[in-house]
Amino acid sequence: MHIIAEKGLRERGGLMTSPDGIDDQTAPAVGRDGQPPVAPARRGLRLTRVGGMYVALALFALVLLLLLVCILENLGRVDIAVFGAHAHLPLGVALLLAAVFGNLLIVIPGTARILQLRAAARRRRS
Repeated sequence: MHIIAEKGLRERGGLMTSPDGIDDQTAPAVGRDGQPPVAPARRGLRLTRVGGMYVALALFALVLLLLLVCILENLGRVDIAVFGAHAHLPLGVALLLAAVFGNLLIVIPGTARILQLRAAARRRRS
C-alpha cells in the first residue's frame, strides 16, 4: 500500500525521489553497462503516409482476394427470409451480405456518436 501511495505522489509531482531514495532531478542517466544511454540510430527508410497507404491497400487487396475465394467456394444456393422478403442466394453471397449488414450495425451508431461529439466540441469552442 505504501509503494502505491508513493507512486501516486511521484506521478503528481509531490514526491521527488525514486523508490531507491535517489533524487530524480540530480541522478545521472546511466545505461546497463554504466555508460550514458545513447539514442538508437535510425536505420532504413522513414515511414511515410504514402508508404502506409500502399501497405494498407495491399492488405485490403489480400482480404478481398480471400473473400472472393470464400464466396466462390460457397456457391450452394440457400433460401433466405428476412421480414417477409424471400430470396434464393448462393451461400457465399448471403454470408457477405450478413457481414455488410453487421458492419452497418456498428458504423451507423458510431457515426452518430462522432457527430454528437464534434457538435459538443464546436459548442465548447464558441
